[in-house]
Amino acid sequence: MAGTDTKPDDLAGLEAGLDALDAVQVRRTPVREVLLRKVLPPVLAVALVVVVWQLLVEAQVTDDYKLPSPAAVWHSASDMWLQGTLLEVVWTSISRGLLGFLLAVALGTPLGLLVARVRFVRAAIGPILSGLQSLPSVAWVAPAVIWLGLNDRMMYAVILLGAVPSVANGLVSGVDQVPPLFLRAGRTLGATGLRGTWHIVLPAALPGYLAGLKQGWAFSWRSLMAAEIIASSPDLGLGLGQLLENGRNNADMPDIFLAILLILFVGIAIDLLIFSPLERWVLRSRGLLVKN
Repeated sequence: MAGTDTKPDDLAGLEAGLDALDAVQVRRTPVREVLLRKVLPPVLAVALVVVVWQLLVEAQVTDDYKLPSPAAVWHSASDMWLQGTLLEVVWTSISRGLLGFLLAVALGTPLGLLVARVRFVRAAIGPILSGLQSLPSVAWVAPAVIWLGLNDRMMYAVILLGAVPSVANGLVSGVDQVPPLFLRAGRTLGATGLRGTWHIVLPAALPGYLAGLKQGWAFSWRSLMAAEIIASSPDLGLGLGQLLENGRNNADMPDIFLAILLILFVGIAIDLLIFSPLERWVLRSRGLLVKN
């Protein structure tokens, strides 16, 4: 009798223990801890790079016109700021990059679903998508200029040709990793066709899809920079790629370094402001992130 009396208690304790393991304790991270863990390390890294850069300049490892000092690059940025052109140049490229990326998502998402869910389509164009993803986007600039001329449509065409395969392949990879049990359970509950895709396939494939989106943005940004560098024209306005090319034409190394740093800064900012929060949300929703 004693043994039978303790069984319900044992089962209750085991169930409570499993519930405790499944529960994710989420707490709001104090501001001081956020500053110490997430803000201070990159600030220190940037400071270290600037110090090493300045030391190399002072050691005269190369000619001054080849390696400008941080102060010279800052002076170039200050001049553009005072002229009111710095933000305009940055916004020209960011607006093109984001719009092109959104268009790539709008086209790449249904294409990825079609390739992932229809065997004939995967056999027909799956290898082509993989080949297009490995093709350098700079190769599309010349035909895009001939087809569309020196205008924004050419820029967006180059972005789409570079980014759509990445978005589509990311979604295909995510769908391939969906456990078959999820699909069978969805069909049992009546989630078939578009309903099953929306409620079962897409949520389960979200991590792979998000990785494809992140890679798609990288391809969008690189494709845009290649297009702006090669297809420079006053009619296109001044973007970061044109700023880099103008610096090369004028042998102005401070402008060249400024353009490189701005391109890098925009890429990092988009990742920190958009993709990192999305990744944390996905991990938290799946119980894989213990703390903010």
